[in-house]
Amino acid sequence: MSASPAEDLLQQWESEQARLRQQVLEDDTEDWQRSPDFSGLERVGGVDLSFIKGDDVNACAQLVVLSYPDLQVLYEDSQMVTLTAPYIAGFLAFRETPFLLEALQRLKKNQPTLLPQVVFVDGNGLFHYREFGLACHLGVLSGLPCVGVAKNLLQVQGVNKSEEHQSQIAALQRGGDSFPLIGASGKVLGKALRSSDKSSKPVYVSVGHKISLDTAVRLTHACCRYRVPEPIRQPRRRKLCRQFQTIR
Repeated sequence: MSASPAEDLLQQWESEQARLRQQVLEDDTEDWQRSPDFSGLERVGGVDLSFIKGDDVNACAQLVVLSYPDLQVLYEDSQMVTLTAPYIAGFLAFRETPFLLEALQRLKKNQPTLLPQVVFVDGNGLFHYREFGLACHLGVLSGLPCVGVAKNLLQVQGVNKSEEHQSQIAALQRGGDSFPLIGASGKVLGKALRSSDKSSKPVYVSVGHKISLDTAVRLTHACCRYRVPEPIRQPRRRKLCRQFQTIR
């Protein structure tokens, strides 16, 4: 019996993830990453896809670029988009990456001097079912260092909201404290980070591309005024897609 179209699509996507996964670099590749104070880092980007409530097809693809270390907005781009790929857990990148990549490509074409040196992604990187989340996908296709920062714990590869996990969260005393997210294989897939003294609820940081986990965690903390790093918080706070108001 032949596979259904949905099964064919999943096989195609799994194969594509496996192929691109081989290209992920989990080490620091830029001089600024090796500096204690990130000397040489001037521009940090953030991408996000925001959905209209009750609508899982129309969304707002957003990109901001902030100065570093003062985190002031240098550039912003927002586009209403219509998603065509279906939502399937573990394959979110196939729905979202094309539009986020387009935003980066528009910036590179129109104002290349503002291209970010690193991109924060509202989602996971290596902390994923097959170690290839949205931040990895965007990183490999864009060629830019990427960091995945998720607000909620993805219960995957043996990591779950156990009593031990909750006690580890409670032990995070101040901003910058973290603990590793260790999969069933023993590999560290990411870290839970208390990103701010003001918030006891952690974020979950993982490597996207061209950066080490320790550097990704340190940079995430450096970019946090509140719980969520500014490059990701800014698009939601600024409500860049004004069309949302008219659509509603």
